[in-house]
Amino acid sequence: MLASLTKYRAAFLVGLQSNLIYRVNFAVRGFFSFFHLVVVFILWSAAYAGNSEIGGFSLGQTITYFVALIVVQFMIGAFNEDYQISEEIRSGLINQFLLKPVNYFAYRFSIYLSSRLVTGGLILLPLLLCYPLLKDYLALPHAWWPYAYAVPALVMSALIQFGIAYCFGMLTFWFLEIQGFVILSMALESVLGGQIFPLDLLPNWLFGLSAGLPYFYQMYFPVALLTGRIDSPAVAASMMQIQLFWTVIILLFGQILWRRGLRLHTAVGG
Repeated sequence: MLASLTKYRAAFLVGLQSNLIYRVNFAVRGFFSFFHLVVVFILWSAAYAGNSEIGGFSLGQTITYFVALIVVQFMIGAFNEDYQISEEIRSGLINQFLLKPVNYFAYRFSIYLSSRLVTGGLILLPLLLCYPLLKDYLALPHAWWPYAYAVPALVMSALIQFGIAYCFGMLTFWFLEIQGFVILSMALESVLGGQIFPLDLLPNWLFGLSAGLPYFYQMYFPVALLTGRIDSPAVAASMMQIQLFWTVIILLFGQILWRRGLRLHTAVGG
């Protein structure tokens, strides 16, 4: 057990060093994310002109939602893990994992965690710099339970994020290029994951439909908890059960793709 943890700890540290080399890229991405936040602020300020609330939420609550969304994206978002996995399969680098006592999923997840540690840390700097401008608009929940629920929700969101990227990477066993699948998934995630607008603004029937899909739990659910858009512990608990269901299904599906993909794999290169 200890030997296994040591292997993946080494992978985590290697990934950490690799990501620190390219930290400027993450910093630039963070800058443009907050530039996006400025655009969001301007657009929603115009939408709220003459309105104290939209969909039952104030301007401050909406701005808080988008700030939290950006932070959570950098903390748990799977940015390019699917393409990295795809490239390792195409190039034959994956062969080395077939000859060693290394679980490929655990190895890639260790790399993912190291990347998110770097991006999550780097996003804090521009957030601190912008805090004096944002503090009057931030409206966080005062009750303790949303934060208690948000911790496991964030963990499962991270597993869903990585699990979906892992599944798309596994498709390389069957398809030469996975870009089309990834772009389609990103489009669905942007809309059904609440990255373009808070899902509370959807009609009730459409909101209920989206709450049954995994995209809802990639970003929107933990952000909604952290910003008070889910105001009932019972509702949060019910949604968390659905999130757990999708977490298990996606991770199991990834393992099925791995095992079936290996049956088709020809070990050339690596």
